[in-house]
Amino acid sequence: MLQALWSHRSFVVLTAAIMLLAFFSARWVFLSMTPPPPKENAEYKDSTLPASVRALDLLSYMSLEEKVGQMALVEKNSVASSNDIVAYGLGGLLSGSGARPVDNSFSGWRTMIDDYMDTARSSRLGIPLLYGVDAVHGHAHVPGATIFPHAIGLGAAADPALVEAIGRATARELSATSINWNYAPTLDLPRDIRWGRVYESFSDDAELAGILGAAYVRGLQGANTAGEEKVVLATLKHYIGLGSMQWDTSSNKNFRIDQGLTVADDAALRSDYLPAFATGVAAGAGSVMVGLNTWGKKKLAAESYLITDVLKGELGFKGFVVSDWYGVYEIPGPRFFATAEAVNAGVDMVMLPFDYKAFTRHMKIAVWLGLVSQARVDDAVVRILEAKFALGLFDDREVPVSYDEVAHSNLARTAVAASQVLLKNDNSLLPLSSNTRHIRVVGSAANNVGMQAGAWTVEWQGVDGNWLPNTTSILAGIKEAVAPGVIVEYDERGEFAPGSKRAPVGIAVVGERPYAEGWGDKEYPMLDEADREAIKKLQASTEQVVVVIVSGRPLFISNEIDSWDGLVAAWLPGGEGAGVADVLFGKVPFTGTLPLPWPRHAEQLPLTADGVTADGTPILFPRFYSLR
Repeated sequence: MLQALWSHRSFVVLTAAIMLLAFFSARWVFLSMTPPPPKENAEYKDSTLPASVRALDLLSYMSLEEKVGQMALVEKNSVASSNDIVAYGLGGLLSGSGARPVDNSFSGWRTMIDDYMDTARSSRLGIPLLYGVDAVHGHAHVPGATIFPHAIGLGAAADPALVEAIGRATARELSATSINWNYAPTLDLPRDIRWGRVYESFSDDAELAGILGAAYVRGLQGANTAGEEKVVLATLKHYIGLGSMQWDTSSNKNFRIDQGLTVADDAALRSDYLPAFATGVAAGAGSVMVGLNTWGKKKLAAESYLITDVLKGELGFKGFVVSDWYGVYEIPGPRFFATAEAVNAGVDMVMLPFDYKAFTRHMKIAVWLGLVSQARVDDAVVRILEAKFALGLFDDREVPVSYDEVAHSNLARTAVAASQVLLKNDNSLLPLSSNTRHIRVVGSAANNVGMQAGAWTVEWQGVDGNWLPNTTSILAGIKEAVAPGVIVEYDERGEFAPGSKRAPVGIAVVGERPYAEGWGDKEYPMLDEADREAIKKLQASTEQVVVVIVSGRPLFISNEIDSWDGLVAAWLPGGEGAGVADVLFGKVPFTGTLPLPWPRHAEQLPLTADGVTADGTPILFPRFYSLR
């Protein structure tokens, strides 16, 4: 009898297994079917119809494989063959800073991207690519492009019209290289200056960050209804809570705070972090990038409450959500399950950025097993397609792409001047007289455009020296600003002729070497020894000294500032160093204010949203301080 029961049980199990296999086999066949080709008069081909209508119509002609491909964002150097763009139906390519064409010029970029785009359009449905870069301070990947101040400087200027104009200028230069997607603006709120990405943010004040971020979105995306000018897709990043991570919590063994843990409850989310993104969403931003930080116990890419419920639900975000560099695979566990978890959480496009073959395989299996619903995939793909239609990528519209180089340089110079913050001015030393008979200049940043520009300039971590075309160092700007016959004597280390007569005025232009992301995490950000020594030597050889700090964040200077006669925060001004000289010599008045508090020492960190220090002691300068 027991044997009969066991045989019966085996039969039931075997039958169930066969039925389950048959079900999934039939499901796989169904999901793998390629829909019929689109009709000649398909709605998605009609440029007069709304992007939403066109996207839904195109979706009806897509196979699962084609849908999954649209969700893949791949670093261009990892594409094994351009034929893979068609074979895997890739939705987007990107250039990490430094991933450039052999001919790193405007024409070289345009040729490379147009070739990729032509390949994508040769696919069955002809779906074009999104091509993205981090043009966070102009299209600085290309030598000769206009290099604007980093966001922290624009936060000091606090001028939405200026930021919008810079967004528009950046869009023009990106379009001149066929790039249609910019990973900017950054709406992080830096509360700890030890973080290596402070300069990418406008301010630690959510209201100011939101206002300037919205202005930048308007500048990039503009209005493209009549097709007079191409526009570029904006990206609000990094959603959400970056800038407030705890020190020494980074998930990256090489970093200290970047990609770390943000400790915040729902009340802090809504009062501190969300307002800037709400303003950016209201401005119509087409994409949002989720951060690499951890919120509570989850990586942001896995946080469905923050992505689906809050961003897409409460804020009504209609664009698409993209993960950050390798962000989905930072989720603990096997990549297959991490992928499914992120997509279910609301990530629409995955910045892989490398292994697109495994991603497409994993996604198809996840849908086959029911771990990711077809509805979730369709929602993601429609959001991506709508952005492409809104950008006009499907339409054969030849829009001339050109810009006025001189106008852009003038705009950058204006922005530099507007971002200078006067923090100390004993005996009304500033502005300097252009007729001062003898001026001595020292410091590592005086004659180095690479330091002025900071990171995300040609290379990810920035460059060194004055070799960037169409740029001006601060030293060159000083020489331009003074009257004929004025002696401007320069030595980086301050080693002037022994026993020579003291000059009336000395200018020390000092600061930080370029850094990007967690490589800039620093426990005690301060001037290096060489710059501090150069200032001392300058003080010994001049009557009065003004210190100009070129940096991506406030530095700890409380031990030195009392001996300085003047102090100017120049931030990372970019390619137009003459804009710094314009303010030093009074051609343009000081109007900038501190976009974030300036602490005295590391024990005061992190600061609260109200600028209160961790140890309760007074800071050096409060947010919005200046002597203008």
